[in-house]
Amino acid sequence: MGLFGFSRQLIGALFCMMALAGCQTLGGSGLIASSAYSGLSPEAANAIAGDMVGRLAEHVGPGTTTIQLTPDGSIFGQTLEHSLKGWGYAVVTDQQAEGTNIVPLAYVVDTFDNDLLARLSTESLTLTRIYTITSTGATPSSPLSVMTTGQGG
Repeated sequence: MGLFGFSRQLIGALFCMMALAGCQTLGGSGLIASSAYSGLSPEAANAIAGDMVGRLAEHVGPGTTTIQLTPDGSIFGQTLEHSLKGWGYAVVTDQQAEGTNIVPLAYVVDTFDNDLLARLSTESLTLTRIYTITSTGATPSSPLSVMTTGQGG
């Protein structure tokens, strides 16, 4: 893919990310309600969740952080929870958690230009990446977009 095609894809991803942020309903934590594309295969869900949680761990350390996740019942939600636990995060899904090391996490996985756009969001961090579906799962087809806000730490 040439530079123009890559730039077009990155601009499109950023536009899609802003559009998704503007049209999603808010969950109890003030984050968007989690949702995932229903046509996602278990292999693609596993590849995307594994990559995104690995990138999350670079910003929100496992071991001392509890992730508060409200899954949508999709294969991606289940795979994401499993991946978070595999990286050493404590995960609560069905109760209100309290404490200083509780990080609410929401996700969106949706189709975008024959690929998938994946986003993980906390109150102070949003990670976004585009993935191409392959016969064995999914591979990243864009750089990771990292957006931080002044909230939290």
